Amino acid sequence: MPKKRSGGGLSPLQQATKFLGVSVLAGAVMAGIAMPAAGALGLAAKGSVQGFDDIPDSLKSPQLSQRTTILDSKGNQIASVYSRDRTVVELKDISPYMQKAIVAIEDSRFYQHGAIDLKGVLRALNKNAQSGGVSQGASTLTQQLVKNYFIEEAGDDPTKVAQATQQTLGRKVKELKYAIQIEEKLGKKKILENYLNITFFGEQAYGVEAASERYFSKHAKDLNLQQSALLAGIVQSPTRYDPINDEAEAKKRRNTVLARMAEVGDISKAEALAAEKTDLGLKVSQPKNGCITAVKGASFFCKYVEKVFLSDPVFGKTKEARAKIWNQGGLTIRTTLDPQAQDSVQASLKEHIYKSDSVAAAATLVEPGTGKILGMGQSKPYGYGKNETEYNYSVNADMGGSNFGFPTGSTFKPFVAAAALEQGLPATQQYPAPYSMDYPSPVSTCSGKNWVNTGGATVENESESEKGPYELKEAMAKSVNTYFVQMISDIGLCPVVSMTNKLGVVQGNGDKIPEVPAIALGSKGLSPLTMASAYAAFANEGTYCTPIAIESITQKVGNEQKSLAVPKSTCSRAMSKKTADTINTVLRGVVDSGTGQEAGLTDRQSAGKTGTTDSRKNAWFVGYTPNLAGAVWVGSAKQNIEMTSIRIGGVWHDEVYGADTPGPIWKDAMTGALEGKQVEKFQLVDIPDPVKKDKDKGNDGGKNNDDGGVTTDGGTTGTTDGGTTPTPTFSLPDGFIQGNDNGGNNGNGNGGNRG
Repeated sequence: MPKKRSGGGLSPLQQATKFLGVSVLAGAVMAGIAMPAAGALGLAAKGSVQGFDDIPDSLKSPQLSQRTTILDSKGNQIASVYSRDRTVVELKDISPYMQKAIVAIEDSRFYQHGAIDLKGVLRALNKNAQSGGVSQGASTLTQQLVKNYFIEEAGDDPTKVAQATQQTLGRKVKELKYAIQIEEKLGKKKILENYLNITFFGEQAYGVEAASERYFSKHAKDLNLQQSALLAGIVQSPTRYDPINDEAEAKKRRNTVLARMAEVGDISKAEALAAEKTDLGLKVSQPKNGCITAVKGASFFCKYVEKVFLSDPVFGKTKEARAKIWNQGGLTIRTTLDPQAQDSVQASLKEHIYKSDSVAAAATLVEPGTGKILGMGQSKPYGYGKNETEYNYSVNADMGGSNFGFPTGSTFKPFVAAAALEQGLPATQQYPAPYSMDYPSPVSTCSGKNWVNTGGATVENESESEKGPYELKEAMAKSVNTYFVQMISDIGLCPVVSMTNKLGVVQGNGDKIPEVPAIALGSKGLSPLTMASAYAAFANEGTYCTPIAIESITQKVGNEQKSLAVPKSTCSRAMSKKTADTINTVLRGVVDSGTGQEAGLTDRQSAGKTGTTDSRKNAWFVGYTPNLAGAVWVGSAKQNIEMTSIRIGGVWHDEVYGADTPGPIWKDAMTGALEGKQVEKFQLVDIPDPVKKDKDKGNDGGKNNDDGGVTTDGGTTGTTDGGTTPTPTFSLPDGFIQGNDNGGNNGNGNGGNRG
C-alpha cells in the first residue's frame, strides 16, 4: 500500500495520474494489464512506455532470509540466530482464515484481475481526488510481492532499501513488468503463498509463521478468524497497528478487516460482529535471536561457530559472500558440542568459581583423533551487563577471544620435552638444574643467528629446595624451571618452535611462538582451545588434529534441503608414537605424585600439567585421557589481578596454584564428560628411576648452566646476533581484554613460577 510522503516532488495522486496516463498511451500494455494473468502474454508490444522493453525480462525470486538453527551433536537446539526471523511455510500450512483476511483487506479482487487492477486504480484515483489526499491505494498483492522482492534483495543496505521503496514512476514501471511476469509464471496460489511468507508483520517477525508464533505462540495453520484478521491488519503499518504497543488501535484495525471480510462475502455479518466483540487474545512470545539466548551455557561456543562460518573460505571465497549466506539463513547447523560434556563443563565452573568473583575461568574439551570441540564454557556468562562479557576466553582474538591469550606458565614444558625427545635425548636426560641460574647463552635458533643473553636474564625455581640434578620425569612432576631452560639451551630453540608449529600452537593474537628461551616457562599468551588441541596430540599417539566445531550444515532452498560443505579436521603427525607415549608416561607422574595430584582422575588413567605464572596472574591445568583432552584457565582477563589472598568460588587462597583451582575444575568437568564412556589406557613406557648423585659434589648432567648475566622480570632479555630486543608495552582502553605479555621476550616472562 502506498505510504504518505512529505517534501517536494509529485504527490501520490499526481504520480498515480501520471502513471495511468503514460500507461494509457501504451495501448497494448494497458490492454493486457487489465486482463487476468492469461492475458498478460503480449504485454511487451509496440507502443509501450519508453524503457519498458529495456527492463530485464527475468526477475529472480530472492531466497528469503530465514532463521538459522544451531544444534548440538545429538540434534538438540542450542540457539536460533537470524538476520530476519522467518520460517517459510506452504499455503496448506496457513489458516484459510488468514488467506481470506489478507486478500480481503489488501486486494479483494485478487482472483479477478491480472498483474494490475485497473478498476482498483480508477477507484483509488476517484476516492483520493475526493479526499484531497491518499485514502486508498491501488497496488495488487502481486505488485506488493514484487516490491518486497526488491526490499529482500536489498538486505540491510539502506541505499538499496531506499531504491526499492522510492515513489517514482520508474520503479512503478519496473514493478509492473515483473508483476506481469510473476502472474504468468506462478499463478495466484503461489503468489499468495510467497506474499504471506515475505511480508513484514512487525516485532521482528517476517512472514506469517513467525508472526503467528510471536503474537499468539502458535503455528499459522492454527490461526482462528479474529487472529487472522489482526495479523492481516498489521501489514499496512506494522508500527501503527502493533498490538503489543497499542492494543486499541490494533483492535480497531482488526475490526476493519473483519468488516471487509463480511463485505466481500468471506464470512457472514454475524460472524464478523461476534469476532469484533472478542479481545485480541495475545499470547506473546519474546523474540529469541542470537547466541545470547543459547542454552546449556553454550553462548560462547555458538559465537565461535558463527565466527568459523564467517571466516572459513569453505563457505565462500570472500568475507562478503560468507556474510550473505549467513544473513540469508535457513541453515541447520549440527555442531560437535556434546551435551553431556557441555553440561559437565558448566556444572564444574559453577561449582568452583562464581560469576561475581574478581577473576574468571574458561574451560574447553576436545576429542583426540577428531579435533571435535565437545565442550566450551566460562564462569562469566555471555552478555553486556555486570559480571558478563562478550569475549570468549577460550579462543584466539580473531575468533572473539582475548587480544593476546593468557600466559600458560609451566603447561608449556611438555612441548619442550617432546621436542627434546624428538631430537634423540633420552627420557632419562639429566641436567644440574640449580635453584637459580642465568639463562644459558648463546642459544641456537632456526635462522642460525644465536639468541644471546646480553641483558643478564636469570631464572629460578619455585622453592630453594628444588635443585638438581634432575631427570625428565621428576623435573616435570616438580615443574623445575631451570631444568627446562637447560633443556631448551641444549637442543636449541628451533626444534621447540618446530614442535609448537606442528601442534597448532600460536599466540592468542595469531602470531607464531617467538624464538626466545622464556617460552620454556610459558611466557607467551595462548588460548585454552589451543592448549587442549595440542595436548590431545599426546593422547592421539603423536598425531595432531585441527579443532572443528561443525559436523554438517543443510540450507533450506525453496522446499528442498541443500547440504553445504563444512571444514574438516586436518590430522598430521607432530611427533613419533614413542615420543607421545613417553610424554604420556611423564605427565602421568604429574597427576600421580607431582604438582597435579589434586586434578588426577580416580576412575581412569589421566595425564596433565599445572601452570602458574609470575605474580599468580594466571593459573592453568591442561590434561587428558586417551579419549578426551581439556584445558582450564583461571585469571583476570585484563591481567591486573594477582591471585594471592583471594577468595574464589567461596574458597580462600593464600596463593593460587594450577593444581588447587583450575585442577579441580578440570577434574570435575572431565569426570562428568566421561561418565559412562569407555575406559581406555595409555601405552606407557618404562623410564628407569634416576640414580641420585651427591648434590654437594657437583652437578655434571647439563651444560651452558653458568653463562649469562642478570635481569629482572620485565627487563630487556637478550639479543639475536647482538641486537637489542626491547620489552613490548601495551596500552589498551579500560575493559579491553588483553593477556599481559609482562616482559615480552624476557628471561623470566610470565612463566617463572611453577604450577
